[in-house]
Amino acid sequence: MKGNCCSLVLSGYINGYSIIRELYAKGLRDIVLFDTEKNLAAYSNKLVKFVRIEPSVDSLYQALEALQREYERIVVYPTSEKHLEQLNVLYDKIQPYCFLPFNNHNLLHYIDKKNQYLHCEQCGIPYPKSVYIQEAQHLEQLRQLPYPMIVKPTKEDPLQPGVFRNLVLHSSADYERQEHKLRAYLARGVTFIASEIIPGDSSNIYVYVGYRDKQGSILNEWTGKKLSQYPNQFGVFSSAANQAPQVVLEQGRKLVETMNLFGIYEAEFKYDPREGTYKAIETNLRATMWNRVGHLSGVDIMYTQYLDAIGEQSVRQQQEQTREIHFVYFKYECLGLLKGTIPLTTFWKNLFCSDQTYFAVFDWKDIKPYLFDSLSLVTGVLKKVSKSLRIGTIEYRRTRHANHSNDRAQS
Repeated sequence: MKGNCCSLVLSGYINGYSIIRELYAKGLRDIVLFDTEKNLAAYSNKLVKFVRIEPSVDSLYQALEALQREYERIVVYPTSEKHLEQLNVLYDKIQPYCFLPFNNHNLLHYIDKKNQYLHCEQCGIPYPKSVYIQEAQHLEQLRQLPYPMIVKPTKEDPLQPGVFRNLVLHSSADYERQEHKLRAYLARGVTFIASEIIPGDSSNIYVYVGYRDKQGSILNEWTGKKLSQYPNQFGVFSSAANQAPQVVLEQGRKLVETMNLFGIYEAEFKYDPREGTYKAIETNLRATMWNRVGHLSGVDIMYTQYLDAIGEQSVRQQQEQTREIHFVYFKYECLGLLKGTIPLTTFWKNLFCSDQTYFAVFDWKDIKPYLFDSLSLVTGVLKKVSKSLRIGTIEYRRTRHANHSNDRAQS
């Protein structure tokens, strides 16, 4: 006998596990996970099923078809651009039994960061000075930007393996060293956006997150800020909080409404102290790594999507911002501390200087994901130590050999 409805989370990393925890906390039990590997969320006791799939459209389609034989309706939660693109390819085939949280008419347009910035220009929202690199001859346009600058692919492309997530150029000498790499990627069809780097660390980065239904109503929304990132200044979330100024909400709301986005979205801004403005740096059309900040501060965006999918009205929620709530991915905090990219004072404040601190993975009632993640942390540290020891041993042997050769030469 078929079940009525299930929630399907794509990818079992922090993004996916946070979605699973929120839905489970709201009383949902039919939660399924699809992933291309057995990541931490696959070990959760909050799931009814984990399905390992290949990273292809056909594999996803086959798994969805199999799941549809068990459930009348599937509410899908993508966590990457790759998921969105694959679902978009399958849209007409799976839409009858899947709730797909995006506008299929403009999805591919707004996944492209170039189009996101062009839209900011059109609706008067500040954004970093940028140039678009589509061909090798466009590389000359980089001279229009001051150093340092950051170069990113305009979109995540699973068909172009090995492309960097971002490339920081501090000087013309840096550019000269990297030019051949950029030319090689451009020849493969990869396009880039290069932008000025706004001064300030990750604590200057804010987000607006919300859920907008297909009739154009924003059903729930929240704002927050990053506290730290890993592996470096341009890495991903390590710790975050529920604090943000009103202008972030206003600009974020304006962006998603004028873009006509549906479903879950995240508009990211960075405060520019030179101009006193909050500049839009990215818009994600899916749940990101620190989506659980909303749930922990009283706004259930993931559950809002579920209610919308089954045709039930959601309650308009007010975010808790009078108390400071921290959401910490302890593994990345530790790695950042060990690597020196997260100072000890920042590490301490993120963990202990809040009204309430929550951890991204730790849960006494669902301990296996934490144990898996902790094991990967220990393994990673041991690999780094082993690598350092190997390098040290090689250098010692080289030095000893050189000294021995010098001694023989002098003899």
